[in-house]
Amino acid sequence: MIRHIIALISGALTVAAIVYMAKLDIEAEKLKKIEEIIEKSKLEVPVAKTTQPIQQQQEEEEESEEEKQLKMLKEKAGNMSAFEVSPLYRRNCASCHGVNGNGAVGPKLLGKSKDEILQALKDFKSGKRKNYVMYGLLSNMKEEDLISLAEEISQFDEKLKAAQ
Repeated sequence: MIRHIIALISGALTVAAIVYMAKLDIEAEKLKKIEEIIEKSKLEVPVAKTTQPIQQQQEEEEESEEEKQLKMLKEKAGNMSAFEVSPLYRRNCASCHGVNGNGAVGPKLLGKSKDEILQALKDFKSGKRKNYVMYGLLSNMKEEDLISLAEEISQFDEKLKAAQ
């Protein structure tokens, strides 16, 4: 009788371990997909050749009229903010949290302290707080970038009030 109970418990634990491992595999696949999306979204920046004179490089890099207009529209769209934000914030945060931190897809960031924001960023990066998008964005970010973002975001409320 005891052997049957032990066998039953052992079987139940085995099934539970298999289910747990399957869930971990699913989570790992999600992280892998997020990583792939982030990699695809990275922009390659061409490096200028230093063997040619700068004036010659500028002549070769002249943009067509359509490219100039497109560039102007992108810059205008990126600057539709009540105040100037850093490229780091614009690139990593603005699409979800808004160009002024008012929230869009992601929550509103206005009114939060530097320490509160920095702790949240660290928690997302470490996985303590679960959000695959935030984890994907922050996983390769340096500590000084996190501090810089926290400092900048903590000043949004003041900047917004000053701009009005």
